[in-house]
Amino acid sequence: MSEYEAAGDGEPSLARRVPDLAALELLLAVARLGSLGRAAKALGVSQPAASARLRSMERQLGVALVHRSPAGSRLTEAGGVVTEWARRVVEAAEAFDAGAAALRARRDSRLRVAASLTVAEYLLPGWLVALRAARPETAVSLQAGNSVAVASQVRSGAADLGFVEGSGVPSGLDGAVIGHDRLLVVVAPSHPWARRLRGLPPGELAGAALVLREQGSGTRQVLDEALGPYGGLGTPLLELASTTAVKSAAVTGAGPAVLSELAVADEVATRRLVAVAVTNLPLTRALRAVWPRGQRPTGPARDLLSLTRGGKGAG
Repeated sequence: MSEYEAAGDGEPSLARRVPDLAALELLLAVARLGSLGRAAKALGVSQPAASARLRSMERQLGVALVHRSPAGSRLTEAGGVVTEWARRVVEAAEAFDAGAAALRARRDSRLRVAASLTVAEYLLPGWLVALRAARPETAVSLQAGNSVAVASQVRSGAADLGFVEGSGVPSGLDGAVIGHDRLLVVVAPSHPWARRLRGLPPGELAGAALVLREQGSGTRQVLDEALGPYGGLGTPLLELASTTAVKSAAVTGAGPAVLSELAVADEVATRRLVAVAVTNLPLTRALRAVWPRGQRPTGPARDLLSLTRGGKGAG
């Protein structure tokens, strides 16, 4: 008894008992064209390869399917029956392929992105312009929020791809570092720290009343972890929900702030804010793209991820 005739618990899987689509398409081509050689040519394979494929299918099914002669190839009685079955299988496969294509088209027609405020304001616009040039048919929606909110949106399926700041990949997600960003302590020119000749000790920064982003932001997380050995952050002077609000408060002299170098580059260059050096305190953070665990980005999400790695920005 051959392995294809085995029954019971040890019966081979359906995939091993049923010929694959390539073999079924070959049989249909032989039936249509009346010649194994013409069938091979129509399918773009060599005649020896086609013969081997046909013989393998006959062994697999345990019946002769084609009678070969110098005049050509004709189906046996069993071959005629199998051909009708093959036709239905191939038609079903074509319907399956068309459905999968429709799903891909639907996927490619939109991209939902969630991003931390720093990435959304200072990096994503350039990436999305490049994506638009590559995929003009894709509609992109962007939701900006803190890193905790972004991770939640990606986990829930509300976003296809997220961008966060912080020290690690949020739970339940996979991710890749796309760049690095440095946090700066900044003050208005009138603030006493603006005139310091020496770097600010970390302990003094920890004890200061700062203008800060809200809990859950990547900036707040990195700063809190960096100042942990020095007692952690003190009571904030102000807690604000956007980078722009924190920056505006610092410019008006409300108090010191800690913000992304990307966010304050113009203000530091024009002296509306002064960057204050902090001694022996690394304030560099990773910027990450994140997606649901085990689901590698595809389609527009994959293309956007590729752009973040190839373009300029934080690096």
